[in-house]
Amino acid sequence: MKKQTLLLFPILLIAIFLYGFKKFVIDEQKTHLATNLDIRVEQKVDSVLALMHLNEKIGQLVQYSGKWNATGPSSSNGDQHKLNKLKNGEVGSMLNITSVESTRETQKIVMENSRLKIPLIFGYDVIHGYKTIFPIPLGESASWDLDIIKKTASIAAKEAAASGIQWTFAPMIDVSRDARWGRIMEGAGEDTYLNAVIGVARVQGFQGDDLSKSNTIAACAKHFAGYGFAEAGRDYNTVNIGEYELHNAILPPFKAAAEAGVATFMNSFNEIDGIPSTGNKMLQRDILKGDWGWNGFVVSDWGSIGELIAHGYAKDKKQAAEIALNAGSDMDMESYAYEAHLETLLKEKKISLAQLDDAVKRILRLKFNLGLFDDPYKYCDEAREKNNVYTKEHLAIARDAAKKSIVLLKNETKLLPFSKNLKSIAVIGPLADDKDAPLGNWRAKGEYNSSMSLLEGVKSAVGKNTKIYYEKGGDLTMPTIKPGDNQFLYPLRFNTTDVSGIPAAVEAAKKGEVVLLAIGEDAFQTGEGRSQTNIGFFGVQQQLLEAVYKVNKNVVIVLMNGRPMDISWAANNVPTILECWFLGSESGNAMADVLFGDYNPSGKLPVSFPHNVGQEPLYYNQKNTGRPYSPSHVTYSGYTDAPKTALYPFGFGLSYTTFEYKNLKLDKNTISKTEEIKLSVEVSNTGTRDGEEVVQLYIRDLVGSLTRPVKELKGFQKTMIKAGETKTIYFAVNADMLQFYTINKKWEVELGDFNVWVGGDSNAPLKASFSVTE
Repeated sequence: MKKQTLLLFPILLIAIFLYGFKKFVIDEQKTHLATNLDIRVEQKVDSVLALMHLNEKIGQLVQYSGKWNATGPSSSNGDQHKLNKLKNGEVGSMLNITSVESTRETQKIVMENSRLKIPLIFGYDVIHGYKTIFPIPLGESASWDLDIIKKTASIAAKEAAASGIQWTFAPMIDVSRDARWGRIMEGAGEDTYLNAVIGVARVQGFQGDDLSKSNTIAACAKHFAGYGFAEAGRDYNTVNIGEYELHNAILPPFKAAAEAGVATFMNSFNEIDGIPSTGNKMLQRDILKGDWGWNGFVVSDWGSIGELIAHGYAKDKKQAAEIALNAGSDMDMESYAYEAHLETLLKEKKISLAQLDDAVKRILRLKFNLGLFDDPYKYCDEAREKNNVYTKEHLAIARDAAKKSIVLLKNETKLLPFSKNLKSIAVIGPLADDKDAPLGNWRAKGEYNSSMSLLEGVKSAVGKNTKIYYEKGGDLTMPTIKPGDNQFLYPLRFNTTDVSGIPAAVEAAKKGEVVLLAIGEDAFQTGEGRSQTNIGFFGVQQQLLEAVYKVNKNVVIVLMNGRPMDISWAANNVPTILECWFLGSESGNAMADVLFGDYNPSGKLPVSFPHNVGQEPLYYNQKNTGRPYSPSHVTYSGYTDAPKTALYPFGFGLSYTTFEYKNLKLDKNTISKTEEIKLSVEVSNTGTRDGEEVVQLYIRDLVGSLTRPVKELKGFQKTMIKAGETKTIYFAVNADMLQFYTINKKWEVELGDFNVWVGGDSNAPLKASFSVTE
């Protein structure tokens, strides 16, 4: 019996071991699944990490900008330093190296010389297209069409991936409320919810459903966080916000992007309450990687780790590297701080090996997910580069996105749409035959002068019997910035005195049955480092406008711009205004589609337009003061010399048809925190044309533990309604719409009374009420 027991003992030990190992594996799988990690990828990451020397680990946290072509780096000391680091496997990523040939040659340096042959990831600013250029993000957001936004991002990814790129520094999901800030053009405007859903659509478009596919690229949610709230609209400036505004207004789009699986985050240049974002542990480690459980990696913005010194937050680059890594910034973009100081900081125990390894693992994880370890050259296919970039199919989608982004601001005399049988059209303005400005800023590899101009679009739309009179009327900017120039080194110079072209423009206006007046901004008036205190018409445009309108009242202003502008004189005098933003490669064709009625405009403003710059920052979802503004007390929270309200409000946009809202119904007026209300509203097309309407839902929490905005966008539906048709639109009002970051420092629904509005813009008059009770 004892002998049998002894024989059974090792078998029992083996059984216990196998049971424990199986349970461990299952538990590990559950843990990885809970954090959206693939256990197979994690095992590969761990195996590579175990082989790495310290210099190779630190190298994965280094990103360089490459300036050389496929023939290799120049003989400069800086390039030689980068080349040596690449050969040693001490670089994790390169940016600004494009084309299959160039990325292959750079990747080959690593693969043929380094010890472990860990592939590089190549990044680039693919913001609104790669070579096929789509509307600037602010303009495309005016479409309120998540399907087209996702589609244009997927095409941008397809073209970039075909050109050797695996990673884009987009989307920008900074809530931006100040038209003076140049980078407002790069996001989705002033509303938190709209930024969140559009940001997710762009992430999904870039990344697809599988990052290992060769037509997808990794996205980057930026800038984390608060960049769009820069004081006075000055780029890179200080941000002064409280904890609750941070959580309620700024962070939700980033959380939505994290939940959508965005591969990377980029921190921002600004500080919040004395702490620069690059060194903000609360943002990066506690919230992003802690509370949200996000497993991607954070890249610094260009040089932002080194800029901790200028902020007065670090005494030198060594301390800056210490602060940034401890705060959770994983990759150093062009500061050279990590490569110089992390090894010493580790020896001095000012950073930990666990933190270093965590950063390395996050970067390796993305490289495995992209399939780069399986094939470092998978994005280096000349056939794809030749056949998948700037195709007819992509241009057709660019045209579709562009026409959907146009917003009809005024059409008082029903001048639009034009007949294609007009006898004569005067096409006037400094932007009328401009083939470059419509590409906007951040145009990636969009070729100079490659856009379709308004003049070309009009000519292609009308018959040969229509006479077209074109006059420029004046130059908007002097030719300071040329193709290939670094825009940050060249300030724009505006033509403020030369009115010699106006008389000829006036004569053309007299001849035209109608006038198209193309005015607005230069492409480089908005973008990074392009803050302005004047958001009106620069140069001689205002004189041109007034002179042309004086001789022909049948004027359509075609506005091209990257920010909300002060167009108050035009709005008060000219009956027809079309907001066309910078629409990209197919700009002229898209504008013609709308002007001549081939497409009924459906765009809605993602930002409020002010009466003048003194109203900025301006946004619809403000809070009441103790003395709320009212027409009978104009000085209460208002101005004595201008309205408090917007010239054109958030969500506003007209159509060639008209829509009527009626019969707003709630299936119940009282709910608990976990229940939902079914809301319905009837929307009728009361005009004579089929048209799309963006039905918008706004909610106000009347009393909260913290003061709440006067209303907030919580849902929308874009729907086609035929002429004479009535559609019933349904929304579910639930906890996701009612919760906020409360005085208890958590997201929750509070008991109380709520108002709900449904309509075609943020001034929607159709209103109902309900209560949340125990």
